[in-house]
Amino acid sequence: MTQGPGAPAAAHPGRPAAAVPPAPSIWNIANVLTMVRLLLVPVFVTLLFAEGGHDPKWRSVAWATFAIAMITDLFDGELARRKGLVTDFGKIADPIADKAIMGAALIGLSVLGDLPWWITVVILARELGITLMRFWVIRFGVIPASRGGKLKTLTQGIAVGMYVLELTGWLATARAVLMGLAVLLTVGTALDYVGQALRLRREGLAARRAEH
Repeated sequence: MTQGPGAPAAAHPGRPAAAVPPAPSIWNIANVLTMVRLLLVPVFVTLLFAEGGHDPKWRSVAWATFAIAMITDLFDGELARRKGLVTDFGKIADPIADKAIMGAALIGLSVLGDLPWWITVVILARELGITLMRFWVIRFGVIPASRGGKLKTLTQGIAVGMYVLELTGWLATARAVLMGLAVLLTVGTALDYVGQALRLRREGLAARRAEH
């Protein structure tokens, strides 16, 4: 008997049924990079404060550790998306690792007196606030990362990395200017995300009211 066009493919003899692809293992390259970044946090802090915290050699090693952590941040998410390696663990651990290494650097530099505390407070308050806000509106939708947000992350990483190094002269001036730009991007993107969140929530509530 001939099958109709709407019949399932599995009814054909010898043809395998369409299978749901298996969930990626937690031990994939993207998650390993995330875990490496988490493990680098205490290593970085130890190196940053070695020999009183102002030894140029130890600060250079601390910078290299921070740079490695930032590089893994660039690759793990991209690998997860391109190779289908997104896991629940990665969704949770990746932002934690990002904030842990950046937070450790900012707080450490402020403790050492190299970075004003108000900058550290502004950046960390923004990161925590936006994270909580995302959870607040997640039932209505997801706020995607914007180009401004990505530029903010890149600028912060470069600026903080320059503060980890013991720089003088025009390089010290350049890092201060870059950090100023990072703060402006931090505040500007925060306002943009707040606007998106309020709009998303308003549209979600309107859609729910329309259903009833």
